[in-house]
Amino acid sequence: DEGGHRLPAADQPTTKEQNMTDIQDPYIELAGVRKAFRIGAETIPIFSGLDLSIPRGDFVAVMGPSGSGKSTLLNMLGGIDSADAGEIRIGRSHLEQMGEGARAAWRAHSMGIVFQFYNLLPMLSAAENIELPLLLKPLGRKERRARVDAVMDLVGLTGRQRQFPSSMSGGQQQRVGIARAIVSDPDLILCDEPTGDLDRKSANDILEMLGFLNRELQKTIIMVTHDPEAAAFARRTLHLNKGEFVEGEGR
Repeated sequence: DEGGHRLPAADQPTTKEQNMTDIQDPYIELAGVRKAFRIGAETIPIFSGLDLSIPRGDFVAVMGPSGSGKSTLLNMLGGIDSADAGEIRIGRSHLEQMGEGARAAWRAHSMGIVFQFYNLLPMLSAAENIELPLLLKPLGRKERRARVDAVMDLVGLTGRQRQFPSSMSGGQQQRVGIARAIVSDPDLILCDEPTGDLDRKSANDILEMLGFLNRELQKTIIMVTHDPEAAAFARRTLHLNKGEFVEGEGR
């Protein structure tokens, strides 16, 4: 029963808004993106006209050597950093036209992030960590708790609401991180080395979970990784080198 995998509705777009979003194809599009970092008098180019198209519902792994721009790409897609030039469109939102405040508001409602080192607040329980993104939404406490319980069930953390990060394994902490990323039911999930701090079994469990979110909940996932075994769980792999992409194979 696929209906059992759906999250409780919260802040969903209207039918008109959804239709306007659906006609945007590809879902993510970068065109002529330029980005450089300045260190003293030196300018270090990262991207010199990067193009990228990702359809809605894709699961893309991004690989590349250190310094190739993987983290910079993820930061620009998340609206954390801005491009020097070019277009970055996600759905109907043109990030290059937004100021920092507008990008932060967009990020809070449109995407979730999964981090390598979990980024959980140690003084909060698992449920309280997961609930944090919902505090930005006009939801009552009962609705927030219902959504938290639903995503904890979804990621295999049933009954661990009151457990604190310090008493959880790395794999369990990353499950909390994933639950926090999806509790607002975003279309887009960005993953920054989500298995980089895990043993192989825990890593595979997390990757299977991301695959489930992609297949069953139609989440668009972009995952930066150094691990070819992790990349194999994606639908396709993009290799980033010298500011350009080369496509490889995924599952």
